[in-house]
Amino acid sequence: MEQERRDSTDRPQGPAALIARQPRWAIGILALALIAWAFLAWIAIDMGHPFAQLTMPASSRWTASNVLAIWSMWAVMMAAMMLPSAMPMVLTFVNMSAPSGDMARARGFVAAYLTVWFVFSAGATAAQWALQFPGWIDPMILSTSPLLTGALLLIAGIYQFSPVKRMCLSRCRTPMGFLLGEWRPGAYGAFVMGARHGLFCVGCCWALMALLFVGGVMNLAWVAALSIAVALEKLLPRGDRLAAALGMVLIALGGIKLIAAAG
Repeated sequence: MEQERRDSTDRPQGPAALIARQPRWAIGILALALIAWAFLAWIAIDMGHPFAQLTMPASSRWTASNVLAIWSMWAVMMAAMMLPSAMPMVLTFVNMSAPSGDMARARGFVAAYLTVWFVFSAGATAAQWALQFPGWIDPMILSTSPLLTGALLLIAGIYQFSPVKRMCLSRCRTPMGFLLGEWRPGAYGAFVMGARHGLFCVGCCWALMALLFVGGVMNLAWVAALSIAVALEKLLPRGDRLAAALGMVLIALGGIKLIAAAG
């Protein structure tokens, strides 16, 4: 079995080759992402719906229903944003697991990856409440404070150059290297691998996700722009250079915003 797994790593592993070898998994991942995007679009369009209203409380006096709805919104949003850029990693794992015929391992890998982002969503929910309490964001989850906006832009920009960002991004950009270094047998091993990939992904992207408060969580164009930025820095051959260029832009914008706020 080990030899079969090694043999699978010798075959072409480009995106097109991976999709061709695992079309059903590729379609399934894209379908999940599209369903998540459709859910977000529904909330953004039909803001008068009771569920949408629960995600946009007028004050920080949240009910349990507000907490659950807001967490659900963040969880679905993270799935929509992160699944497309995670597809090469997932398809590589499926390809390497195929010789054993145990596709339950692949489902466990994806479940663990999403679980990490769902936990992150709980933290984002708490951050939303903490920012709404002093009035720094409005019910549309958009920053009302120039200082907050400038700080978030500056932090995200500086983080693009941090050793942690570079390390996490490199692990996300090299599916084969990550999986060979992290390979564990069994269903539990697959779950651990998926969770570790999720943690590296959070380490890579958390500061960019914080920028959702800058452009507004209900602004689908802004959410899509951040999703594209995340995907490009992970998937493009020179994605690490793009990450650095994005960092410089964010630092400049954050500095301008802070200077304007101070003036």
